[in-house]
Amino acid sequence: MPALQSSIEAVRVAAAAADRMKATDIVAFDVTEPIAITDAMLIVSASNERQVLAVAEEIEKDLYLAYNKIQPRSREGLDEAMWILLDYGDFVIHIMHEDSRSFYSLERLWKDCPQIDLQLPDQAQASQE
Repeated sequence: MPALQSSIEAVRVAAAAADRMKATDIVAFDVTEPIAITDAMLIVSASNERQVLAVAEEIEKDLYLAYNKIQPRSREGLDEAMWILLDYGDFVIHIMHEDSRSFYSLERLWKDCPQIDLQLPDQAQASQE
């Protein structure tokens, strides 16, 4: 069973917020098959701790405004700002410092899962080229 459309739409809102804050390597996976407790994983990179925090705040703000004041069930990593995890239940967002992202390589865990089309402007341009 694929990810719920509501989860996909929320992940797209989060990805757009991250993109607006100049996050890089924005990718999302439909993880419903290997993980029964959540639908989607969004992973984004930021170049420094300040940007990691700013991206997390922007994502939270946009989801709060777009989805009837939704808030994450839990937040982790705010103190160090090297890897912030926002758990919304149906989807999970990872905002990672570039060094942490390359070290942990989360994409390798989900490589067999379908990638979610985030409909970001950069993705549309890349697919046309």
